Amino acid sequence: MSPDGDHRPENGSVDDKSLGDIVTRVSENASTLIREEIELAKAEIELKVRRIAQGAVVGAAAGFFLFFALVFALHALAWGLVEAFFSSSIWPGFLITAGILVVLAGLAAFIAMRAFKAGTPPIPEKAIEEAKLIRQALENPEAEAAAARATPEA
Repeated sequence: MSPDGDHRPENGSVDDKSLGDIVTRVSENASTLIREEIELAKAEIELKVRRIAQGAVVGAAAGFFLFFALVFALHALAWGLVEAFFSSSIWPGFLITAGILVVLAGLAAFIAMRAFKAGTPPIPEKAIEEAKLIRQALENPEAEAAAARATPEA
């Protein structure tokens, strides 16, 4: 019995809470934390996918208009080559234009391949890092407590 007459523990233990209550509360907090980490991962992936989709739509529209501009430009190039160098026949101008297109297609394919390899897949990197930190803290609570004591509060 404490000096003021109630039946609370005197040795500095947890106020009127049983070990079962504490374990239940820790379990609930861990479940909430895991759900929040999953929501963070979903939000990260949705943001990245939305940005990729927006870029793809705008890129497709640009490609559509560029395709028609290129058709007219290449037609003009072929006729210009015929007019300047091959007045007796038209096929060499169109053949040179086709060769230029093949070279440009190869260059574009190379650049696209490098861009796809360099791009990261939409992985929730922040959520994965947080999950690793949480796992480490749960596996090594002593190390986490020592690190907390060593780090001065601001």
